[in-house]
Amino acid sequence: MDLGLDGNAALCTAASSGLGFACAEAFAEEDADVAICGRDEERLADAREALADIGSGDVLAVQADVTEKDAPEGFVDETVEAFGGLDHVVTSAGGPPSGPFLDTDDEDWQHAYDLLVMSVVRATRAAYPHLKAGDGGTIVNITSRSVQEVIDGLVLSNSVRRAVIGLMKTQAREFAPEVRTNAVLPGAHETSRIEELIEQSVDRGEFADYEEGREDWSEGVPLERVGDPEELGEAVAWLSSDAASYVNGAAVPVDGGSLRS
Repeated sequence: MDLGLDGNAALCTAASSGLGFACAEAFAEEDADVAICGRDEERLADAREALADIGSGDVLAVQADVTEKDAPEGFVDETVEAFGGLDHVVTSAGGPPSGPFLDTDDEDWQHAYDLLVMSVVRATRAAYPHLKAGDGGTIVNITSRSVQEVIDGLVLSNSVRRAVIGLMKTQAREFAPEVRTNAVLPGAHETSRIEELIEQSVDRGEFADYEEGREDWSEGVPLERVGDPEELGEAVAWLSSDAASYVNGAAVPVDGGSLRS
């Protein structure tokens, strides 16, 4: 399906791997210009090379840590300079450490807030003037299904990510009609992180093999499988396109039907 993103400029934070990369990949497949950032120089270079081989758009890769105060704005500035404008922003970040409430200290909470909330605040604040100046800008925040149903052992994600939904709902009203703002709520997707966790469980003897571990991650999912990261990327690309032109302020689960709320 042609989403009409050819020639658009898309910025994806923390997109050298995982779901962020899957979103960048979906834009590249639509022949958009794509900018990604990440902390690991080698991984970032590999991601840039992979994206450059996909579509006809240009690819910009910027080494940046989105938890640093000036990094999101600098990333936006470099993207606008490289592409001459900005049409779409996708915010992503790695998950904070797992653990119960009583095992988390003030430093853990502050880091999670900087990682999950302030990175979005700073990126969207810097991007807004450029998005507004275009023909219809979009913002999509990657959060988690934990914003609707808490997940045991993930107190930081359960708590802090909800602030992004409040921010998204507010921006959807304040930025419209020039800019649409939405969020996606991923369930388990077979990213390199989940692959690593399954392999570690196999090594510990918790599962006989990788397939058994993947089936365990699929437990409770009505579609009886974990997601492919490409499926999340395609959903984000659709939300960013004119095909979703009346979708604004939505928190869209992409989880195989796992959420019961």
